[in-house]
Amino acid sequence: MSRDKGAVIGLCIIVLLALVSIFAQVISPHDPYKQDLRESLRPPAWLETGTARFLLGTDMVGKDVLSNIIYGTRVSFVVGIGATIIATLIGVTIGLLSGFYGGRFDSLCMRLTDMQLAVPPVLIALAVMTILGRGVLLLVLVIGFTNWAAYARTARGSTLVIMKSEYVEAARALGASDLTIILKHVLPNMLTPVIILIAVQLPRVIMLESTLSFLGVGVPITTPSLGLMISRGFRVLFSGSWWVTVFPGLVLMLSVLGINLIGDWLRDVFDPKFRTTGG
Repeated sequence: MSRDKGAVIGLCIIVLLALVSIFAQVISPHDPYKQDLRESLRPPAWLETGTARFLLGTDMVGKDVLSNIIYGTRVSFVVGIGATIIATLIGVTIGLLSGFYGGRFDSLCMRLTDMQLAVPPVLIALAVMTILGRGVLLLVLVIGFTNWAAYARTARGSTLVIMKSEYVEAARALGASDLTIILKHVLPNMLTPVIILIAVQLPRVIMLESTLSFLGVGVPITTPSLGLMISRGFRVLFSGSWWVTVFPGLVLMLSVLGINLIGDWLRDVFDPKFRTTGG
């Protein structure tokens, strides 16, 4: 990694944001839930009428922008990681079993996967969240259950290749059970493309969470969220209060950029063909 400047930058960004998320209660200068209309739309500290109490200014109801960004980053990471874990478990299980057993079961699983891929996850999540209401846990579950198809496709393709290998045939000849072959031979050898896919999908999940929150169907309105901050700030963006939208937008952009840089590095490390051909 030390030879890849992009990966180093990405790692520094993610580590910094992760530490900020973990120690949010310690480093946050203000209570992100506290409202003070007397401090409404206070500009950043370096601008005229700004104050050192609010380094990045305040929003329409007097909430500290910096504190909300710190806690909003935590929400984005929790939702992104939680939903990715759920999607990975579902997708890898379906894809592995589909490629392993084949036949009608494989056809059924792939048709279900095609159906899931045919509908954009944001539309499914938008419909479900509108009906069931807001909530961080619900958001994690909904995003996780609407993003498993890519993992299923990847896992199935890897399984089909592995099933033709000599060590799997040798295991069958020695009388190994299906469960033994899956756990000891197939699953460990298919993790590389899955890890790469996780690095690619994680920023998309974070963006999806922010999109749903921006549309008003994500996390509860009282919960700090980058998407909610961008949505609220958009209402006053053209009136000169740009900081309410710009700063959370920059943090969201950095989060996605950092993960993408690490994802590119993982792809180069685990995919020799890409490394030798240059893409």
